Amino acid sequence: MSAAGDLALGVRLSVAGGRSGWLRLTLIAAGVGFGVAMLLLMAAAPTASTNRQQRLADRAMGVTAERAGPGTLLALTTQTRFRDEAVRGRILRPEGDRAPVPPGVDRVPAAGEMVVSPALAALINGPGGAVLGDRWSARVVGVIGPRGLSGPDEVYFYVGSGTLTRDDGAARITSFGGGAAPVTDPAIVVLVVIGSVIMVLPVLVFVTTAVRFGSESRERQLAAVRLVGADAAMTRRIAAGDTLIGAVLGLGAGGLGFLGLRRVVGGLLPVDFSPYPSDLRPVPILLLLIVVLVPVGAVLVTLAALRRVVIEPLGVVRQSGARRRRIWWRLIPPAVGAALLYPLLDDPAGSEAQLAAGVVLLLIGVVVLLPWLVQAVVRGLGGGSVAWQLGIRRLQLDSDTAVRSVSGIAVSVAGIIAIQGILAASVAANNGVQPPDDRFQAVVYTNGADGTGWEAALVGTPGVRQVRTSGYAELRQDGDDQAGVTVRVGDCDTLRQYAPLPSCTDGDSFAGTMSGWYQTTVLPPGASVGVYGTDEKKPLSRWEVAAGLPVVEQYTSDAGPVAFLATPSALGIRGGLPVDAYLLRLDPADPDAIEHVRNTMIRLDPAAPLQLFGDDRVGNQFAGARQVAQACAVLLLLFIGASMLVNVTEQLRERRRLLAVLAAFGTPRRTLSAAVLYQVAVPATVGLLLSVIVGSSLSAVLLAATHGPVDLDWPVIAGITAAVAAMVVAVTAGSLPLLFRLLRTQELRSE
Repeated sequence: MSAAGDLALGVRLSVAGGRSGWLRLTLIAAGVGFGVAMLLLMAAAPTASTNRQQRLADRAMGVTAERAGPGTLLALTTQTRFRDEAVRGRILRPEGDRAPVPPGVDRVPAAGEMVVSPALAALINGPGGAVLGDRWSARVVGVIGPRGLSGPDEVYFYVGSGTLTRDDGAARITSFGGGAAPVTDPAIVVLVVIGSVIMVLPVLVFVTTAVRFGSESRERQLAAVRLVGADAAMTRRIAAGDTLIGAVLGLGAGGLGFLGLRRVVGGLLPVDFSPYPSDLRPVPILLLLIVVLVPVGAVLVTLAALRRVVIEPLGVVRQSGARRRRIWWRLIPPAVGAALLYPLLDDPAGSEAQLAAGVVLLLIGVVVLLPWLVQAVVRGLGGGSVAWQLGIRRLQLDSDTAVRSVSGIAVSVAGIIAIQGILAASVAANNGVQPPDDRFQAVVYTNGADGTGWEAALVGTPGVRQVRTSGYAELRQDGDDQAGVTVRVGDCDTLRQYAPLPSCTDGDSFAGTMSGWYQTTVLPPGASVGVYGTDEKKPLSRWEVAAGLPVVEQYTSDAGPVAFLATPSALGIRGGLPVDAYLLRLDPADPDAIEHVRNTMIRLDPAAPLQLFGDDRVGNQFAGARQVAQACAVLLLLFIGASMLVNVTEQLRERRRLLAVLAAFGTPRRTLSAAVLYQVAVPATVGLLLSVIVGSSLSAVLLAATHGPVDLDWPVIAGITAAVAAMVVAVTAGSLPLLFRLLRTQELRSE
């Protein structure tokens, strides 16, 4: 019979295997199907990202023009917020009857009209949305189609204007498209890359584990095949056919699972990354690889597993024996990965492919190093109790099965530590640089615009209790006509919104610094400078830079850093300063006070920056992502725990005759249970230590590459360690019923 015929016979025997055979097929199909669904999602991620980037590029402003014409359009990009939602859009004014139309809409909205995304329409029509609907003084006349949005949950709009000019900052364009899509934050790219890796590698481990699901009836079936005349090679091919049908069914189940998952996966992602279900189409070459390699891999895994199994007419016997592993080739993947990541320390703008390759190779290094490391560790262990000796001796003879399941844990833990480190640093960085909100709650910047009438408009805004202004000035030395250093001018309460001051009274001044900012022009102590305001030719006063000025680290501000902060009396000025900031004290009893301020600013200047003090929205997003990552980590460890339980079960079944002999000679159940625990715990401990070292190193490298503080999150590492320890105990407890069943004297019977 040919090899194909042997595989076909294995398929027929598997289908006709009765309840036990169908149960085994179900387990294989479920395990492979889950893994295939995850692999298909990973394979669809590049297509979803490409489609999203293409839509963003298609709606970007295209070719600009200097003069108005029938085919020109004035467009001003603006952004606001409604509660915690970012609301982005453009103000449009056509200058002719052939003005370009943005993608996703049928026509350019006229003055007083606007078209919105479905998500924005839901906000306007939802609870409290009336204040948002009044922001643009326009009525909604349509909905933006999918071609004009990055994703289904994006909050976006186009509003028509009859007064927009280039003096407002608008661009005159003749087309849409051809521009570059917004650049993604490097930290987000790092999280996506590592998240994909730690999902794919454990899934591959689980798929290879799922095809190893076995049963006693299957072994009796294979022995019967040998009894009727099949040779060893033919029997292995028949066994591979048995697995092949399960893998094919798993492919189908995984495909159906993927079709269901892609309808809900968008709701699990941040708004800026949520895809349309139609975007999630696997890359053809990756789809082909999954469809081909999963069944082929299942067959190869089965054949590899049967290499050390002797199938005889009277039963199945497994060979054992220690193999000496070599380390030299195992050091190549982590060494190459480290070499790829090292340049990112000096140049974080390296390619995403380089980052992905470095992370993948470093995590693969955990997989290939672990078998050698476990063997090296257990080789030197000995002595101890009977249970310890039984467990360690088993690992010394054959640690392959134990390492297979532990490798998934090691890769996952290393990746989780790296992700948690980046998220923790992002939370700390965003929460640590926010100005206080006890005196003022928001600030509006003119951003170079004429702020005439702004103060009166803000004072008359509902929910605003007080408006205080802040100005700036330039400091120039005599004979220097170039732009000098800047100084932020305001009273002490105002200056405290820009930097944490040690103490402040009228007449004080401070030197300002900011992490990552370098002042090109430095004024030494004792320098005499002119203080220039709106009149750049005549100084308002003269100021001598005092020695020993207190140095303060400035908060992140939309106005940018300054070299000095000073009260007006310290500079000797009383007027003539350009006002660039209006600090607002809001009514705490009015939850929509800031929304009314945003409505006012849309009318005054839609492009004016508005900063909310104490704004922890970004920090909360990272904190929420951190919680999601922790939840995913728990689910991933449970997933791998199930894989480990399968491996432990396989080990117990392989040694059922030996276990029955030990029980017949009086070995207590407690001793054998402890031996099983040691067999699981020792490799898991070695793998956990390796993953902590690799994950911490990877976290430090990635934090340095993204200019974040290199500070490892030890509580998270301790929590992961405790979770793995609990999982090892749970796996041991889950294997005890089978262990106790295998200790019966019936297992000694031989035919």
